[in-house]
Amino acid sequence: MLSLGIDASNIRSGGGVTHLVELLRAVSPLDFGIQQVTVWSGTATLNQIAQREWLHLSHDPWLDRSLPWRQAWQFWRLPAFAEQTCDVLFAPGATFQRTKVPYVTMCQNMLPFETNERRRYGWSMMGAKLSLLGYSQRRSFQQADGIVFLTRYAQRVVQERTGSLQAQQKIIPHGIADEFRLVPRSVHPLSFYSFEKPFRIVYVSIIDVYKHQWHVVDAVAQLRQAGFPVVLDLVGPAYGPALERLQEVLQRVDPGHEFIRYIGAVDYRQLPDWYHQADSFVYASSCENLPIILLEAMASGLPIACSNRGPMPEILGEAGVYFDPENATEIAVALQSLITDHVLRLQCARMAFEQSQAYTWERCAKETFEFIVDIANHLNVALAT
Repeated sequence: MLSLGIDASNIRSGGGVTHLVELLRAVSPLDFGIQQVTVWSGTATLNQIAQREWLHLSHDPWLDRSLPWRQAWQFWRLPAFAEQTCDVLFAPGATFQRTKVPYVTMCQNMLPFETNERRRYGWSMMGAKLSLLGYSQRRSFQQADGIVFLTRYAQRVVQERTGSLQAQQKIIPHGIADEFRLVPRSVHPLSFYSFEKPFRIVYVSIIDVYKHQWHVVDAVAQLRQAGFPVVLDLVGPAYGPALERLQEVLQRVDPGHEFIRYIGAVDYRQLPDWYHQADSFVYASSCENLPIILLEAMASGLPIACSNRGPMPEILGEAGVYFDPENATEIAVALQSLITDHVLRLQCARMAFEQSQAYTWERCAKETFEFIVDIANHLNVALAT
């Protein structure tokens, strides 16, 4: 029987936390020959993980502090902890591990590897952080015994930046919580909608420099000027400089908040309602690995207008209409095609919903733990011989 350690010191928010929580919820480690799982992380992350009899949640005050402190913990403290408590280490945050036990890492963040996207932050703390993460994650991938990628796109781009990787690799997509799943509803022609009962578009995502909410706002403003009864809800937390840019555009195109609402952050448990009350979903990100938000929209039975960048076409396939996320006119045209063609809307919603059924946390957990155990057993056999 094996003991598994999980270094979640850099898993603090967003899809990384969702992945960790759902992975541990969906798995029974004993089925894979793992008797104990130890998770090292900060207080906020550990508080979101349900306790299990085989699970040990380990906290260190250093892990509640800034990135340099967490990296110092990984360098000075983690190696001893790992060698004392586990046979194999899983590092989903893709940070370099100086340890004697086998370790498997994971690529979840493409910003450190997408040079043009990282430049959007300019000379800022965020830009410096991403550069530091890029260096750390490249070392992690080059030294790891196994690497989990979420998409073929991520696997290709990372190896373009790191060179050929010697580690065993496996593509294991994330899953979708069942709360988001909703069979596509009946659709209505454009004549059904009015300014009193508008066509509702939702964009769920952090307000950030690579999410391009301001271009979506301009696109919706163009549709309103053309007489279409549409409204847009922007749901999600915000990165300060990006929020300032968004608010400037909102003040220009809709100062009275007549047809665009910035909702801000909402509790994760409330997110399904925002999808289920909408008529369509728009996703204008230009940098992703595997966007869980896009999967959630697909599972929610929504017709989707989507960015043509990164892995989005790999995930959505022919189940959506695409646009350049930095071109407001293209976004408007894509949205208009869904608004005016209710048959296309239903076709896209049904195809997206069907494709979303392949993404389950149970499958993700099973494939992840099988891969980790395979790596550990292979290396133990190699060392024994």
